[in-house]
Amino acid sequence: MNRRRFLRNSLSAAVAASMPLQPLLASLRHTPTEVTSDINALTGDRAQLTLKQAEVQELSDELKGKLLLPGSEGYDEARLLLNPDFDKYPALVVQPTGAADVSAAVKFARDYGLLLAVKCGGHSAAGVSSCDGGMQVDLSNYRSVRVDPRARTARVAGGSLLGELDHESMAHGLVTTAGTVSHTGVGGLTLGGGFGRLARRYGLTLDNVLEFDIVTADGQLRRASPDENADLFWGLRGGGGNFGIVTSFLFRLHPMQREVVNAGFSFALSEAKQVLSFFGEYADSAPDEMHVGGGIGGGAGKDAGVFIGVVWSGDPSEADDLLAPVRKAGTVVRENVRSIDYVALQRSGDYDDPRAFSGYMKSGFTGKVTPALVDDLVDNFEHRPERSTRVVFQQSGGAIGRVAENATAFAHRESKHNMLSFVSWKFGEDGSEHVKYIKSHWAHMEPYTRGFYTNDVFAEGASVINANYRGNYNRLLQIKQQYDPSNLFRLNANIRPAS
Repeated sequence: MNRRRFLRNSLSAAVAASMPLQPLLASLRHTPTEVTSDINALTGDRAQLTLKQAEVQELSDELKGKLLLPGSEGYDEARLLLNPDFDKYPALVVQPTGAADVSAAVKFARDYGLLLAVKCGGHSAAGVSSCDGGMQVDLSNYRSVRVDPRARTARVAGGSLLGELDHESMAHGLVTTAGTVSHTGVGGLTLGGGFGRLARRYGLTLDNVLEFDIVTADGQLRRASPDENADLFWGLRGGGGNFGIVTSFLFRLHPMQREVVNAGFSFALSEAKQVLSFFGEYADSAPDEMHVGGGIGGGAGKDAGVFIGVVWSGDPSEADDLLAPVRKAGTVVRENVRSIDYVALQRSGDYDDPRAFSGYMKSGFTGKVTPALVDDLVDNFEHRPERSTRVVFQQSGGAIGRVAENATAFAHRESKHNMLSFVSWKFGEDGSEHVKYIKSHWAHMEPYTRGFYTNDVFAEGASVINANYRGNYNRLLQIKQQYDPSNLFRLNANIRPAS
């Protein structure tokens, strides 16, 4: 028995002697996973290594949370991601319940140079929240939201989902920008940017972070704020998962009424150019309280059409006047205008069976929706009944654009829209032709873009990733070299430190 384990067991025996039986049993309810053999694993450079049984057992004993191995109960659920095409098998999965567990996992991965993936909601477009042969840190058991209504803040644990943040904050009549799908992880969304229905009014999700608690590559828990580790605080707001595992976020909250107006309008595909041109002008003139989405597409087995969606979080009495121009954009095929609870609206985009479909996407930031862009988009659009095909404009601007490009690591402040071209098909079917189509369509769209949203990245080369950080790249590189010189956190829009 090593010294660490001897001391731990001695302490447990001393505590046991002084505690009544029932409380003691409750406190000792967690049973470490029994490790029965050595484990074959991969390093970050994909080299083979063997983790000795005793070493892995020591990690398991140290955790308050769970260590899952292939064949363990819960292992398959932990490793799975939203997109079923990413079917990866980590050598071990750590499910922390607190920062101490995160620290233990990171130190273990660092000591053995393990390939390391971090999962919150499992929505990674590139599938990097799991890995083959390495360690996955699955934060699904590390969730809590604590709202301080007087301070108008929310303390959010690293594994929390957006729906939990919305639910708890809106109970006090408070909100912050939090995506559009409630089962998205707070961590991934925030570190890369954080678009949502309120971003034009309150800024990106990352613009509303007051401080982070983070375990960096050395296993140390640090606080990053404007007054403490300020460079790290700057880099975490847009630098993605390059610097560590965030265990806690402190968000600024804003007062807002619970009911918002949600409106959806559909138009015939034959009017696509007319409607999309209107959409561009309408979105450009929208007040900050309005989020306008638009696009072209159709679901599997359904006809394609053109759509405009509006969420109005301002004075409800103004909604009718603001929506009136949309009804004149073309021949309305379908209209749905409703007053809806904001939390319910945030859940409305959730997937009933998210792993039933495979998907592929390309995206980029655009400025004005010009006639030339509309022509190329519509003329090269192709929908088939066996797939869902969409091109969507996710509105930017407003408060997002009133932040300087170098104020945070997120540099794409001048964009008007995030344009996404994506396709999905039934899981198990050959998707090669669908992917080929999106790549072909995107070849026409990409010239109208400048950079891309790192949270939407599938597979981009290092030079493309680096260029996407623009003038912020050199500062990000310095922060990376300070906090993660060995590139332990590499499964992301990676900033590779100098060797």
